[in-house]
Amino acid sequence: MSMVLLREVPVESPIHRLWAGTKMIVAFFISVLLMLQPTWPVLGVVVAFLIAIGLTARLPLGTLPRLPWWFWALIALGGLITIPTGGTAVLRYVQVTLFGLILLTTSFLIAWTTPMSEIAPALAKLGAPLRVLRIPVDEWAVVVALTLRGLPLLMDEIRVLRAARRLRPKDGSMARGAANPLVDILTAAMAVATRRAGELGEAITARGGTGELTAHPAGPHRADYLALIVSVVVCGGAAAIGVLL
Repeated sequence: MSMVLLREVPVESPIHRLWAGTKMIVAFFISVLLMLQPTWPVLGVVVAFLIAIGLTARLPLGTLPRLPWWFWALIALGGLITIPTGGTAVLRYVQVTLFGLILLTTSFLIAWTTPMSEIAPALAKLGAPLRVLRIPVDEWAVVVALTLRGLPLLMDEIRVLRAARRLRPKDGSMARGAANPLVDILTAAMAVATRRAGELGEAITARGGTGELTAHPAGPHRADYLALIVSVVVCGGAAAIGVLL
């Protein structure tokens, strides 16, 4: 599977210049709208809105993920299983599948247009009111920052492990391991991740803590408020269409 994941696509666009918190708020609006009204008109409006965002972001077609055949085969198998239960169940299955793909695409759009280093500071700023309730917002933001930083490293480690496994000699001593390639790779990946987590924890402790999330905190600007207004109008219009139709 070849895709751009958790990496910003380096192009200049109005979407790239928006604050990360604005994009997360828009994603929240879309999620709430689809949870409350997952109807066909609403799904159509949201899909058109996401396509408009992608075009405004000037994302190249190569950015789109090329999902493996077994992903679509599993979706088709799920549809075949629901056929005996009736047409209504099939339509509901298609709606749920489209709902999941929309949320996945929304997350990808945020990743493709936002530096990962801006996600955690934006979460900390959005969650600032929760500090009154003694909720550890900053600690959660640090966890998100470390997770986003560690996932690409873990993916690279898995690629290296897969390449190393292909180079192993295929003799009789490797017969047992060769029968469980997935188990071998996952076990090695867990060992590597555990070691890296321990080293990272020791490094953070030696530095006296996590410190600040960013040296240059960002915030919303005029374009962000305009984007929020447009999102509210689109989501509100889609909800009205869903009620009327």
